[in-house]
Amino acid sequence: MSRSSSSTKWLQEHFDDSYVKLAKDKGYRSRACFKLLEIQKKDRIFKKGMTVVDLGAAPGGWSQVAAESLNSDGRLIASDILSMDPLPGVHFVQGDFTEEEVYSELLANTPDGQVDFVISDMAPNMSGNKSQDQARSMYLVELALDFAITVLKPGGGFLVKVFQGEGFDAYRASVQPHFNKLQTRKPSASRPRSREVYLLAKGFKRQ
Repeated sequence: MSRSSSSTKWLQEHFDDSYVKLAKDKGYRSRACFKLLEIQKKDRIFKKGMTVVDLGAAPGGWSQVAAESLNSDGRLIASDILSMDPLPGVHFVQGDFTEEEVYSELLANTPDGQVDFVISDMAPNMSGNKSQDQARSMYLVELALDFAITVLKPGGGFLVKVFQGEGFDAYRASVQPHFNKLQTRKPSASRPRSREVYLLAKGFKRQ
């Protein structure tokens, strides 16, 4: 079966991507590592000994970066609907985050008020229907916020990938009241034509 011109173009861009090559050279699991590395360098979100939850973790790039920063004193719980090869010091929960059983298992591993940071790189499988894809992505980030509000300790933080479009401004406004500081980040490794940005919230206020 021949590939469409658009998929062929995407594959060519992907394999020509300097971040893809750099990830392979440095032993990182994905180019997404460099997005988190840039945020970590700028904002110092991870520190040794923290407890962190990584949502939408597979193939494990963000977990790799976070685990390196937390050192052996920290605790990292990762989750994804896809399988993920084991990482030292990372507890992995496989399943659909939108299902109650998986959500409950994550909560069981993160007692209320014990998490320092929740990070989420979750995104739905894109169908090509922009309005439908946007709605599904917004549903995921809303669930991620609900989870963060439940498990974060006072002063904790939340980093979430959000696609700009319908619902973005309302979502940003819903995050704001729960934190002392909210910023938008667009890392260099994020493709310029992508609508993705990262909302970085710090100073969780338990209400």
